[in-house]
Formats: sequence, structure tokens, C-alpha cells
Amino acid sequence: MRVVVLGAAAGGGVPQWNCNCEICRAARAHPQLQATQASIAVSADDEHWFLINASPDLRQQVTATPQLHPKAGQLRHSPISGVILTNGEVDAVAGLLSMREGWPFTIYAHPWVLSILKSNSIFNVLDETRVKRDAIAFDVPFEPKLSDGSSSGLEILPFAAPGKRALYLEGTAHPDGKDNDAGDTLGLRVADKATGKYFYFVAACAALTSDLRERLQGTPLVFFDGTVWRDDELIVAGLGTKTGQRMGHMSMSGENGAIAALADLGIARKIFLHINNSNPALLPDSAERAAVEHAGWQIPSDGLEIIL
Repeated sequence: MRVVVLGAAAGGGVPQWNCNCEICRAARAHPQLQATQASIAVSADDEHWFLINASPDLRQQVTATPQLHPKAGQLRHSPISGVILTNGEVDAVAGLLSMREGWPFTIYAHPWVLSILKSNSIFNVLDETRVKRDAIAFDVPFEPKLSDGSSSGLEILPFAAPGKRALYLEGTAHPDGKDNDAGDTLGLRVADKATGKYFYFVAACAALTSDLRERLQGTPLVFFDGTVWRDDELIVAGLGTKTGQRMGHMSMSGENGAIAALADLGIARKIFLHINNSNPALLPDSAERAAVEHAGWQIPSDGLEIIL
């Protein structure tokens, strides 16, 4: 099983288009620090690929990723067979609009996230006769299929992760009529059916619950929410008015942060994703980056490939 990190940044990427903070200035001066918005691609056969979330930067990410290029000799082709959505945030769904050129694939998402797509007519550019929408359920494993209905070789287990509804839905009735946030944030266990190897994807997480702790115990690889270094960093930096918790994200540091909370779970490889432009751990020479790496975590660059 192969995994490619298409993007590691939180919403807006690094640098953000209208931000002149220290990290964004550094990223403009040093392109190696730039990062697109969080998404990964996974394949069991190195030929057919499934995206986990479709970021607004998807076209750029596909162009930069040879594994996702059309097959030589075919006028229209894509190795992307499907997209699995873990929430309805703009930085998870907006990239779907870059996939409107008539190639068949399947969107997999919780019914409440599918209702968000259904309620917004702009997503009708994805013709449902060619782009199917399949509902997935908590703790029910499924195998994403290739466009001809054959096996992908992957098994995915979705589960509820602590989070919140998308910012643009706050204060409004949910399109599905529900009155809580359950289903708006998913974690995924992704396994190779042939080898049994697996990893976890939890790119948005407000807290490490006992259930999540049990799931992650001893896992070979986890992609985990790395949005902020400290809970109040956007406020301190003058970049915003919300804490990480208010946005539905754990911090990296602190007594209840991800580094401390996951330290004793025996996870072989730990990678932060969805890292905000305010997070000083993005800077390679920062004390925060040193602390991240000392704790056994990795800040990935776009294009990182992992073989399990």
C-alpha cells in the first residue's frame, strides 16, 4: 500500500494569500516551506488511487504528483477512482469542483456530509450519472470500488472523531435537519486487504477520547491533527479571534495536546497534517519544530510518499 501526502497545511495553505505573518513571509522567500491544503492519496496497487479529502489546491496537487497523472496514450484518463470525505469543511470538499470534466469516480462520505453537497447546487457540475455518491456509516467497514465495480484492495473503517460542524454552517440549520455535530468529523482506518497493513487518518480532532486512544494503540502509522502549536496562538499572533478548541482542533503542545496525549500509545510513525500558517513548528529552525521531532513526530512536505 502506498500513501502520498498531497498537502499538509490547514485551510488557506502556506502562505495564505492575504497573510504577512512571519511564517507566510518565510514561505514566500523560501518555496520549500510552502504547503498546500491537507489531503492524501492512497493505493493498494500503485495504479488506482483514492483521495482522502479534496482540497481547494487539488488541481495543483494532481499536477505535482506523477502517480495521479493521466495514463500515457489516453486522451482522457485519471487514476483517481474515488474521494473519501472526512468532513464538510471548505478545505475538504472544494477540490471536487476541479474534478468536473466527466471522468467517473465515487464520492464516499457520511450522509450528513453528502447532504451538504446535495444542498449546494454548485456541486451539480459533478454529474451523478458519472460521479456516484455513496453513504458511509460509523464503524461499518467498506471497500471503495474501481469505476468498473471491481475490487480496490482497500478496506476503510470510518468512525466518529471529536469535532464540530463546518464554519459556514454555524448558526444555521444543518442541510440534513440534524441538531448536533455527529458525523461532521470522521477518522478513518485504512487497510490493505492483501497484507493487513493499515494506518489511521485523523486530520481534525478536538480531543483524544478513550475510544480514539484505544483505536490508535500500537498503530504502524497515524496522520493526526496538527493545526495549532498552542491553543491561543491565533489570538496571540493577532491572526484571529478563535482558539484551536473553538475551531475543533487539539493543539500540538501542552498537557492535553497531541504530543503528550499520544506519547504512550506505541505508535510507530506519527505525522502531523492540517498545520495552520500560524504554527511555528512549520519553521525548520524553530524550537517548536525541535520539540516535535524530539517527540518522534514528523512535519511532512507535500509529495512525501510512504510505503506500507
